[in-house]
Amino acid sequence: MSSVLGVSVGAGAVRVARPHSGNSAEPAPSHSFGHAKKFTGFRGAPDAFDVQGIPVEDRRIDLLVADAIGAVLAADSEISATAIAYRDELHARAIRAELARRQFTNYELVPDVAAAMEFLEYSGDLQGFGTVALYDLGASGLSVTVVDTASRQVCFSERTSDISGDYLDSLIREQQIASGRIAHPEDQAGLLALDELCRQAKEQLSTSSAVALPSPEGLVLLSQENFEALIMLAVESSARMIRDVILRSEQPVQAVAVIGGCAQIPLVARVLRRWLGVPVIVAAAPETVVTRGAAMLARPVAQRPAPAPFPAGPEDTTALPQDHATSWRSGARAVEKLSRRREVSMAGVAVGALVVVAAIGVSLRWGPQVLEHDSQSSDAVPTSAQATTTHSVAPTTVVPTTTDATNESLAAPPPRYTTTTEAPPTTQGPNTFTIIPGLPPVVLPTLPPLLPPAAPAN
Repeated sequence: MSSVLGVSVGAGAVRVARPHSGNSAEPAPSHSFGHAKKFTGFRGAPDAFDVQGIPVEDRRIDLLVADAIGAVLAADSEISATAIAYRDELHARAIRAELARRQFTNYELVPDVAAAMEFLEYSGDLQGFGTVALYDLGASGLSVTVVDTASRQVCFSERTSDISGDYLDSLIREQQIASGRIAHPEDQAGLLALDELCRQAKEQLSTSSAVALPSPEGLVLLSQENFEALIMLAVESSARMIRDVILRSEQPVQAVAVIGGCAQIPLVARVLRRWLGVPVIVAAAPETVVTRGAAMLARPVAQRPAPAPFPAGPEDTTALPQDHATSWRSGARAVEKLSRRREVSMAGVAVGALVVVAAIGVSLRWGPQVLEHDSQSSDAVPTSAQATTTHSVAPTTVVPTTTDATNESLAAPPPRYTTTTEAPPTTQGPNTFTIIPGLPPVVLPTLPPLLPPAAPAN
């Protein structure tokens, strides 16, 4: 009969959980423990686990997790699957890399929220609630997550380090030093030892009314009443945070599940009930909920569902039907031909316009100025004085276009104007046009067609 292994990664400790002998990693029946959900990877009672915690201290998380898994697998050959619950993506990547380096393959990484929800639903603590808020108060901080129990979808999540188990320990330490019973440690090692002693006092006050723990610096003496007064502001701050998270999630939260090491403090549940007005659920041994939930999610590789194939992106050439694509291509070719025809037509019109302007210029004796632009001239259009002179200047006279010639013409005496009574009659032809009354008509040459005749439309 096979077994499973669950691992949880925390800031203060790495925990491993194995089901008691007799529990298997085969899928559980849908009616187990009166629930209608299907659970895989575990079959047994919710509290039928052996749980061990390994302090992190100054060791690397990935090395500690790999060492713990290796030691358990070496001691128990019946373990067929391992699930590792993580909260930090950075830790998940480091753990995966270290396990790959050691050639561990039969494992999977799961979010700690999924592991916690698996255990809480399996144990029946969340039965009848559709949307719950997970309040996870551990050594390094507080995580609040709003989850839909039916779909296991995370609706909203937020984390803070303003309140944590380490912070509560520091409150006890400073209070004991301020009371004069404890001397301030002289070095870092003494300070760490005192913090560990304060942590033990905090845990014992969850079930007793007072504690007295000796230390090299003095006696740690604290009652539960003084302890609750010491941490009241911090706990109320956490209640305010979870209330704000629930409001921002815009979900009808029906209950709050408290997990983590600090969930054992009775004051936490009382304050949350008073602030939120909903049922507050505290599971047995709340610090191991994620570890046991990870063990319930562990299953051999052969029993894991195959990942869905990644959908291929649609291609442009296959997105359209064949007939539609053919009509689209033919339409594109027609548009291209039409644009080219328009370009040629516009070019022909431009050339025709230039020919007309040139013909008019010849008739008005502007040919040299229009067709041969002087490189020294800054204005190619004849001035008003030059246009006036064209009425009486002889046909052989060329109007100067340069600046110096213009100045000389202005300094010369004005020419004599000859008056004409009537323009000589001219026979009007099909290409003969009168541009300006009083001037000879202009005869335009006949130009060949610029474009071949268009094909008749079908």
